[in-house]
Amino acid sequence: MSAPINPIEEATHNQGRAADPGTSVFVTANAGSGKTKVLVDRIARLLLRGSKPSAFLCITYTKAAAAEMQRRLFDRLGGWCVADDAKLAAELERLGAPGADLGKARALFAQALETPG
Repeated sequence: MSAPINPIEEATHNQGRAADPGTSVFVTANAGSGKTKVLVDRIARLLLRGSKPSAFLCITYTKAAAAEMQRRLFDRLGGWCVADDAKLAAELERLGAPGADLGKARALFAQALETPG
């Protein structure tokens, strides 16, 4: 008999899988379930892999949702600029990008800010 699955752990695991840029996914879920977090995680991982910020097209239903997604991404990238090495390495590990170049991660905020749109 297997142990019951913790729903929060399962959701976190599924969000991590959906944020993996190496997979093709379709995400649909209720409000407040973490869709925006998954998209921001996925974009951050793509940026860490060398994608250009200008290469993304994210479509939302409202301008408010688009602004929220941009705010969350900029908050994340801005936090990486000022985080110490240990904290940044741990954050990148949680994101699913262990061993990512810390200097490159710190430079992404400036790159994103300089990208029109």
